[in-house]
Amino acid sequence: NEKLKEGFSSGSVQREAKWIKIIDQWDRILSKKSSKVRPCQKGIPASLRAKCWPLLCGAANRMKQHENLYKTLDEQPALQSWVDVIERDLDRQFPFHEMFQSKDGHGQRGLFRVLKAYTQYQPDEGYCQAQGPVAAVLLMNMPAQAFWCLVQISEQYLPGYYSPLLEGVLFDAAMLTWVLKKTCPAAHKHLQNHGVEPLMFATDWLMCLFTRHLPFNTLLRVWDLFFCYGVRVLLQVAAVLVRRVLGRAEQRKQCQGQMETLEKLRGVKEEVHDEDDEFIAEVRFRFLNLIGL
Repeated sequence: NEKLKEGFSSGSVQREAKWIKIIDQWDRILSKKSSKVRPCQKGIPASLRAKCWPLLCGAANRMKQHENLYKTLDEQPALQSWVDVIERDLDRQFPFHEMFQSKDGHGQRGLFRVLKAYTQYQPDEGYCQAQGPVAAVLLMNMPAQAFWCLVQISEQYLPGYYSPLLEGVLFDAAMLTWVLKKTCPAAHKHLQNHGVEPLMFATDWLMCLFTRHLPFNTLLRVWDLFFCYGVRVLLQVAAVLVRRVLGRAEQRKQCQGQMETLEKLRGVKEEVHDEDDEFIAEVRFRFLNLIGL
């Protein structure tokens, strides 16, 4: 056991040193998309996520280009209608996390400021409830850059996800049907036979970036991949979750109809353990096969 711990610690130190080198040479190494791919596959060290996520998603550049914009938005009063809706949702985001337990604590106040600023930055979109847990995870990891990371996710990674008509979600739910057919045909056939469409179970998965459906440390590993590869990772995560719920014949036999199938899919968190390396490995393997890498 001591040797295993020593080896793990050594590997973690080496990975951290590798990422520090990548950060130092960011413009030269990772400005090309082809170079972005490989370092993220084994996960970003927890100590460096606050630096790496904003660099990967472009939030660091946006923040430099608009240095005082968030401060300006933060100081401006928002529409009272948005304020009321946001405030109602604050204590629903990670209520058992110490950062968000107190109504007047820095977590809930910080979350309010980020979400309120976004309604002013994108008044045509305003506030969408699914942005709450996404912004909360960003605040846990990088409070200084959470707003600009949320902007990049909403504009660059998931365009149309948080608009009133949810165009982006509708498109990607249709794409998920294709991914399921290609990667887990038996589960796909079961869904078809019982009239279960991806929109019926995966809308919340995709819009919330799995914040409500994966154990926290596994979620962070998924986000590492997401910031490297984009929305295609979310589709593959969804496919792996469906496979875990409906991949075996005996699992499908237990779901005799639409309601039973949806109930199983909505309880998908039980199928993934915290720091589930096997789950992340399956996502990586199936995703890389799907895109031909």
